[in-house]
Amino acid sequence: MEISGNSAVYAGLSSIQTGQNRVDQSAGQIASATVERAVTSQSSEIQADRLRSVDRSQQSDLTSNLVERVQGKLQVELGANVAKSSDEVLGTLIDTFA
Repeated sequence: MEISGNSAVYAGLSSIQTGQNRVDQSAGQIASATVERAVTSQSSEIQADRLRSVDRSQQSDLTSNLVERVQGKLQVELGANVAKSSDEVLGTLIDTFA
């Protein structure tokens, strides 16, 4: 029996990498929104009134970024489970045929 590249392991690793990228991107967007909010807290009252309407849209962006971060975390966990299970199955096959 010839064992070539284990596609399940690669799928798991790819899922881990994609999930990590998702977490990194959403965390960066959350951090930049937090910095913008801190800057607006030092504005004049007129500027603050204008920015309150922008804050409402940023609130929904913040929520969607938090959801993206959680989805990325779950994607990493699932990818790790796929890679681990594939590794265990491959080990069992090698033990069976050895």
